[in-house]
Amino acid sequence: MATMADVARSAGVSVATVSHVLNGTRPVLPHTRQAVLDAVEELGYTPNTLARSLVTSRTRSIGLAVSAISNPYFTEILQGVEAAALEHGYSLLIADPHDDPEHERKVVQLLHERRVEGMIVAPSAQPRALLDYLGRHRVPAVFLDRLVDAPGDGDGPRFDQVCAESTEPTARLVTHLAGLGHRRIALVAGLPGLSTTSERITGYRRGLAASGLPCDERLLVHGDSESAGAERATAGLLSLGSRPTALVTANNTMTIGALRALRAHGLSVPGDIALCCFDDFAWADLFSPRLTAIAQPSRDIGARAVHVLLERLAEPERPARTERLPCVFVHRTSCGCPDGPERPEPPKRSPDGPDGPGMLSVPGVSRKETPRDRRSR
Repeated sequence: MATMADVARSAGVSVATVSHVLNGTRPVLPHTRQAVLDAVEELGYTPNTLARSLVTSRTRSIGLAVSAISNPYFTEILQGVEAAALEHGYSLLIADPHDDPEHERKVVQLLHERRVEGMIVAPSAQPRALLDYLGRHRVPAVFLDRLVDAPGDGDGPRFDQVCAESTEPTARLVTHLAGLGHRRIALVAGLPGLSTTSERITGYRRGLAASGLPCDERLLVHGDSESAGAERATAGLLSLGSRPTALVTANNTMTIGALRALRAHGLSVPGDIALCCFDDFAWADLFSPRLTAIAQPSRDIGARAVHVLLERLAEPERPARTERLPCVFVHRTSCGCPDGPERPEPPKRSPDGPDGPGMLSVPGVSRKETPRDRRSR
């Protein structure tokens, strides 16, 4: 096996110069750097990363703690994190906290003990132990997808955070359904305590208000962010004396559970009940009907989290910040609209929209009374 000394002899430089080239610890002339890289390639030299970390105190690794890695949404986030990390010469150590607060703290501690330079975490609904550990050990960290309510001495967050917009996109789904004549619109929300859950509930209420509809609390149920929970919650909605005519599901796995419940009750979409979902996924347009959805920029969220973490490593004392990425409304047919080409539409806000000043605008939707209006009263 080739050694660093072998590379130095082949390139005609010192071992120290080879070390500087491979570790980026000192500028090296371009032709010298290329000679070293050519020797590395020719000899098949593989750096000893463990030895390098002992010398430089850098492992060039990032810890990623994300629950439900099997979820397509988080899988795409993982792909974004991995691509950005590799682009910058970092490796990933991955752990699944299982959305359990105690296990979450343990896996973060294990990642920290493996000397990752920083962490990217999708926090649980009760992240207090996690925050205490990261704060006590001054671990550089970025939270993604889910935000934490952890203000520092000022008004800003203690940690960097990257997520998608949740409130307005959810309101967009509700106003779209209301524009089609629905008056009883239900929401299957996620696990209580998650920021995504509370924000999508806020968006649901905002969409109802923008459409001039009351909020019937019986139509707001929790599917706990998983399929089985959503199936039970949807079955509960269908047992109401006056059941909803439209349904919004707050993530992709809950959409699957809701569809199971609808099928078990012999109901068709959108004939018996319209459906819109938060989270688009690869096979959403293969369902019959094709699912109208909010698409999150999942890979971009993952990649952006890496960039923010690297900026934190470069500037440890800079103020923490929260970045939100926009979503896209993907208009298909499960909402009850006619079939046709997929029409992605970004959320829009008009100062003088069809609902009045400052209300959400619903492009291409008439406000005239429809037969569905009369049926759903």
